[in-house]
Formats: sequence, C-alpha cells, structure tokens
Amino acid sequence: MGTVTIGVSIAVPEPHGSLLQERRAGFGDPAASGIPTHVTLLPPTEVDASELPAIEAHLAEVAASGRPFPMRLSGTGTFRPLSPVVYVQVVEGAEACTWLQKQVRDASGPVARELAFPYHPHVTVAHGIPDEAMDRAYEELSAYEAEWPCTGFALYEQGTDGVWRKLREFPFGGASVPPQGGAPAERDSTLRRR
Repeated sequence: MGTVTIGVSIAVPEPHGSLLQERRAGFGDPAASGIPTHVTLLPPTEVDASELPAIEAHLAEVAASGRPFPMRLSGTGTFRPLSPVVYVQVVEGAEACTWLQKQVRDASGPVARELAFPYHPHVTVAHGIPDEAMDRAYEELSAYEAEWPCTGFALYEQGTDGVWRKLREFPFGGASVPPQGGAPAERDSTLRRR
C-alpha cells in the first residue's frame, strides 16, 4: 500500500476560509491553492496507508470526548526569524486546540509524534515568501477578525500534486454549541472592500 502524508486540522469555515486563502494567494504564497485554511492539530505526518483505519478510529475517539467551543481569530503574528511564517492569531479556542492536538498525538495512539516547535494554534496566511510580502500580509490582516463555533475537526491527505484533500470529518461528541457574539460576516465584508 505504501505511505501517505496526513494532517489533522480544524477547518476555517466559509466565508472566512476562502477569504484568507485568497489573501494568502494574493501575497504570492504558491502553496495557498493547495492548502485549505485551517488550524493545525497534527502537522504533515507520513504514515503507512494500512494504518489509516486505526488512525480514523483513534480520531473518532478523540472527537467523541471533545465538546464544541468558540473559535475567534484576531490580528496577526509571526514566527520570524525562527520560521518564515505570518499568521492570524487564535485568540479564543487556543486552550481547546492545545488539548485536542495532545489527544491526537497521544503516545498510546497510532500517530504519536514529537513536534519540531512548541504547539501554537494559528492560521497561516504567508509562508516562505519574500520579506516584503510577509510584511504586507502582517500589516494588511492586522485588523482581521472572525469567529465561529468549532464543532469538530478533519483528517486530510496530501496528494502527489501537493494538494491537501479532506478524507473524513470528526464531529465532537457534545451536542450543544456555545453562544457566539458579534457579526463576523460583516467584519469579513469590510476586509473584502480594501
């Protein structure tokens, strides 16, 4: 069967996901078209394809123990100079993301692994592009705001063409969705007018 490259993430829903993906492409990031907008829970990880059923069963267990939580993005940050990344910050929901990624990578599970850097939930909007473009991403999205109720996560596989495709969604076991405030669609529309 061979190996496949997988990742686990929380998708940034519409209209926010497409908007940030378009902005990422507009900054000149060639990876933008192949990476759905997301918050990573498990970074790209090579596994044997025969392990996928066990991985899916593990992720279903993690999701069943999870509960919906509010996610809110606000403003920008960067990992420079350590890593050439500009991102939109997760300002609400970070603790829940941190808990989830620990469960996904748990030493007793099928995708146990160490991380190259400490976990920091974020939404990448520029990666590995010229500094001027990174600066522009940082500045132009500094007032970006979005929020939504996070109700689960998904397993993705990277194709040989470099494009990440969703294999399966894993909804949380909790039934109630926490209340959300504000009107993120209105904030997104103001960003589109720029």
